[in-house]
Amino acid sequence: MNNSLTNTGRLLWAGLRALLVLTLVTGVLYPLAVTGIAQALFHDKANGSEIKADGKVVGSSLIGQQGYGPDYFQPRPADGLGENSVNTQYKLILSGATNRSADNPELVKAVKEAKAKVVKDNSTADYRVKPSQVPADAVTSSGSGLDPDISPAYADLQVHRVAEKNGLTVAQVRKLVDEHTTGRTLGFIGEPRVNVLELNIALKALTAKS
Repeated sequence: MNNSLTNTGRLLWAGLRALLVLTLVTGVLYPLAVTGIAQALFHDKANGSEIKADGKVVGSSLIGQQGYGPDYFQPRPADGLGENSVNTQYKLILSGATNRSADNPELVKAVKEAKAKVVKDNSTADYRVKPSQVPADAVTSSGSGLDPDISPAYADLQVHRVAEKNGLTVAQVRKLVDEHTTGRTLGFIGEPRVNVLELNIALKALTAKS
């Protein structure tokens, strides 16, 4: 009986020691080491890829925003869970896609309406947007509903409106788009893209100078 209790006590003590050691290694030392390495080698990414303007954090290069005025470049639609009665300004309560099939009547109707709005909103007195110029990302949300980027085609489509609204030349605004267009990752992964927040920050700075 005594041997049984002794063995049980030894096993419990060994288990407790293992728990304490593993808790220290995996719950304290490992997280601290990973955090330290991340802060030292990837400081910007480790802190959320923050974007600053006028000395203040205004967003993340990884997360899209809504609510830009007509003077600015517009992001992709937020037709998924990223924008709803609870979350109207990308406050990150919820996000997601619409989960509708390509032939869903509601989706087809929404895309047609969005396309007509894009044509109307971006046409100016001197420039008329053609329906054939409207790219897919101008009328559909991304899988997450929080895509921070738009295609160069969608950015270019907005150039005339942005130039007119801000009293800039088309050449000035197009140059700005070109400067903020990122190519394919490693030259072959993904598609060229334009980060809307970074572009709008640069636009605001250019407008202030002008």
